[in-house]
Amino acid sequence: MSRTWLGLRQELADLVLPVGCAGCGRPCVRARLCEECSSVLNGAVPRRVRPSRVPSGLPQVYGALTYTDEARAALLAHKERGALGLAAPLGAVLARAVERASRATGTSAPAAPVLGGSPVGAGCRSVRRPASILLVPVPSMRRAVAGRGHDPVRRMAREAAAVLRGEGMAAQVLPVLCLRRRVVDQAGLSAAERTANLAGALEMVPGGVRLLGGGRVVLVDDVMTTGATLAEASRALGGVAAAAVLAVRSVE
Repeated sequence: MSRTWLGLRQELADLVLPVGCAGCGRPCVRARLCEECSSVLNGAVPRRVRPSRVPSGLPQVYGALTYTDEARAALLAHKERGALGLAAPLGAVLARAVERASRATGTSAPAAPVLGGSPVGAGCRSVRRPASILLVPVPSMRRAVAGRGHDPVRRMAREAAAVLRGEGMAAQVLPVLCLRRRVVDQAGLSAAERTANLAGALEMVPGGVRLLGGGRVVLVDDVMTTGATLAEASRALGGVAAAAVLAVRSVE
């Protein structure tokens, strides 16, 4: 049975069966978050974050939450237990971190003069407009995506981009990173082991360089622990200035 059908079945069950908040377990509506846990997400303020040991090549990272309590429970519910309805509120939080990262590290890019949606010739004054925000999700391992039935980071990135577009910003998700070799599960690995595990593991898909030429790139992930994943992702992209995460496990 596909996760798509499982998600639909869960949505139908949520309409008639008592459900609990993904953050605290208290009864609430349709497997979302209760008022208390929603306030944790709504009150998140993105800030510059760093792991205790900063790996070489780590971009400026902005995170919105600490990976504890309600935030941890909500992320795990979406990521591991198929609570797909949480993608929207989590994506909204991620959008704030993406916007903060983009604003802190980006600049406006010159645009060709246009008239009626088409470029025009010389004689028209050039204008400047904010460059597009290009959200590049860190890729998940194929076996993890197959086991979960979805890619949680990409799903939240799409929700974040939709929020940004709703606020008048040009934003799109470009999944241009992929794994070029197998890596082991990061859980339980030290910072040095994570760096070794991921060294050279990511690469851009064919045509990725061309796709990234039209805006400000912001790497996105769900949780930062040691920063090894974001550093490797930045290397694979040729070096990027900014990254945004929903939550951090440890900061200075």
